[in-house]
Amino acid sequence: MDGLGINLPGLITQFINFGILLLILWLFLHKPLQRVLDERRRRIAEGLKASDEAQEAAEEAKAESDAAVQRGREEAQALVAQAQEIAQRVQSDAESTARQEADGIVERARQEIQRERDQAIAELRAEFAGLAISAAERVIGEAVDLDQHQRLIEEVLAESSFAPGDGRQN
Repeated sequence: MDGLGINLPGLITQFINFGILLLILWLFLHKPLQRVLDERRRRIAEGLKASDEAQEAAEEAKAESDAAVQRGREEAQALVAQAQEIAQRVQSDAESTARQEADGIVERARQEIQRERDQAIAELRAEFAGLAISAAERVIGEAVDLDQHQRLIEEVLAESSFAPGDGRQN
């Protein structure tokens, strides 16, 4: 082995020195290093656990905020529906009030027309009575009792189609 440049007693000494160094490192360096590595593993595991918990909390918070937004949307839709219902009710009430007012105006107009018609018929009757008396006086040539004439005219008018409230006009 000398031909290869290997010194056997030196090689054995180096192996023994390497073994002793390995034993010393094992005893004095391995345990503290193992403790540091274990502590580091523990902190990494805690960090991962905290990260998972934080992610779960974030997902829960997102779900809660989504639910709150959805509730807000539903409440807004309910308010819009309620506002539309109130608007329809107000519109319906306004239409009903307008219809009632229009009906009242039409009824008052009818009553006014009826009153004016009755008044015109009464004026016409009075004028007709005056003319009839004048014509009768001229025909007869003498004055006839006014009360008797008025009664005769009332009877003629009652029999004719000129009576007030009759609705017929000839």
